[in-house]
Amino acid sequence: MALNTLDWSIVFIFFIIVLSIGWIASRTAGKDTSEFFLGGRGMPWWLLGISMVACTFSADTPNLVTGMVRENGVAKNWAWWAFLITGMVTVFIYAKLWRRSNVMTDLEFYEKRYSGKAAAFLRGFRSVYLGLFFNILIMGTVTLAAIKIGAVMLNLQPWQTVVGASIVVVIYSSLGGLKGVIWADFFQYSIAMFGAVLAAVVAIQQPEIGSLGNLLTHPALQEKISFVPDFTDASVYVPLLIIPVAVQWWAVWYPGAEPGGGGYIAQRMLAAKNEKNAIGATLLFNFAHYALRPWPWIIVALASIVLYPDLATIKAEFPAITNEYLKDDVAYPVMLSKLSPGWLGLVVASIIAAYMSTIGTHLNWGSSYLVNDFYKRFVNPEGTEKNMVMVGRISTVLLMILAGLLSLFFLEDATQAFNILLLSGAGSGLIYLLRWFWWRINAWTELVAMVVATVNAVILVFWINDLWLADTFSSIYPLPADYATLGEKALSGTVFPIKLIIAIVATTIAWILTTYLTKPEKAQTLRDFYRLTLPGGPGWKKVVEEARADGDMIDEKVHGQPWEMPVQILMVFIGCIVIYSSLFAIGNLLYGNEMMAVILSLVAIAGTYFLFKSLHKLRAN
Repeated sequence: MALNTLDWSIVFIFFIIVLSIGWIASRTAGKDTSEFFLGGRGMPWWLLGISMVACTFSADTPNLVTGMVRENGVAKNWAWWAFLITGMVTVFIYAKLWRRSNVMTDLEFYEKRYSGKAAAFLRGFRSVYLGLFFNILIMGTVTLAAIKIGAVMLNLQPWQTVVGASIVVVIYSSLGGLKGVIWADFFQYSIAMFGAVLAAVVAIQQPEIGSLGNLLTHPALQEKISFVPDFTDASVYVPLLIIPVAVQWWAVWYPGAEPGGGGYIAQRMLAAKNEKNAIGATLLFNFAHYALRPWPWIIVALASIVLYPDLATIKAEFPAITNEYLKDDVAYPVMLSKLSPGWLGLVVASIIAAYMSTIGTHLNWGSSYLVNDFYKRFVNPEGTEKNMVMVGRISTVLLMILAGLLSLFFLEDATQAFNILLLSGAGSGLIYLLRWFWWRINAWTELVAMVVATVNAVILVFWINDLWLADTFSSIYPLPADYATLGEKALSGTVFPIKLIIAIVATTIAWILTTYLTKPEKAQTLRDFYRLTLPGGPGWKKVVEEARADGDMIDEKVHGQPWEMPVQILMVFIGCIVIYSSLFAIGNLLYGNEMMAVILSLVAIAGTYFLFKSLHKLRAN
């Protein structure tokens, strides 16, 4: 589909605005690393919250959701909806702890919480592991989505999409640092959301559908539209709902939904003016991320099933799509091809906005690790602030080049990368929750968990035969009766929860044994960390009592005050109810269930009132 003059004008104006934001922010971004990586630690909650949700609104996310809906229906989204629990825990428990830590990156945390060579190695290794390898995998996945969209909508070759999509985002993110990225996110998120809604409206207006009511009553969708899986079939509801809600949210480390907060979410909490702004930012992020965004994508995904019931029908209309990229997730850009001239330019700009907001965040976040936690810490500790900013800009370009190469030569679909990421962090999530509240966690705990989780992922993805795995566990795990006859991809998705549980159990056993078989951290390190962050609770009782015996009142600021955890847990629970109620209120409204939509809306309003009343009770600056 060719863009006309109006379409290209819209895209051109969009690029000019984004580059202008980067140029304006560059006036202060080069001052020092605090400005370049944390925006001077003076960002307001509403801007940080929008930035968080913008950087998770990437070009691959609509593709991923579309693939999920086409494969397993709307209920498949519980694979990421379950991470809301993680998000609420971060909002009400961990946001203020991160802000109190006053670190530059979440990896700097390691040498405040732990001590010695193990802590230094952990910080340095993870700076390369996450900032380079893991970060490149995420950016490669996002760029892969851009390649598919460019091929379907603009008939671009993969290399053309990669080069064209990379140049502008590298320029503004390397010029403006985090402040430029955040202000660009605010602009890009507005464009991206409008484009997503417009795409949904156009999808239901197609002649084969005609209206939202016709779409939702279409015979082909009756097994796809339910919010929850079929509870009469354990092989359906266990992997789609039970495992994500009961296990995945706390046991798995995943970028953007890290248990206890981390990565670019932590970066934005650290950039907040104060603790209250950190809490407000993460609360806004979770509401926008889980309650507002999914439905336009879901509507487009459902419409794509009606128009293109299988991959063969997509291939027939778009023969230029190679078999390498012909997966269910390509249905989203296929549906965007239905847009008329004029609107097409706006939606193309919205997709570019979604891509750039995510890539810009990951470039700044990844380079912050490489500069602050590797280069400055181990290579050039005496380097000037301007030198560090220069290295940050160079690493930004390097990260983009490597991500582009990965997307061009290795990745095939979004689900593939999503599964690899989940397995790579399986079993380590509980550590990130406990390390703030249990003194016994040490650096070796995290090192062993990271190594074992990575080895598990490699073995389970590349060495274990899926059919053998299904046969082995068929007696204790609910599998479809016809699992032996499923295709390779369908069988892989079916046994993935088994792989996840194996990885979680193996990694958890490894790090628990390591914790008790290795020495605890030095007493002074533990006391300094407690004094800095004031986490409280029975998990620090031994450290606090020993400090008091030595005349060191490390809990002087909170001594005699009740522990806040009970009210925080209640707020986590209410927060989940509020956002899930909002999510399904919108869903029921779209589905035509007005009464249920009203009831859920009232529940959300009441819960929101309770949360804001309770926020004043938390100790936060």
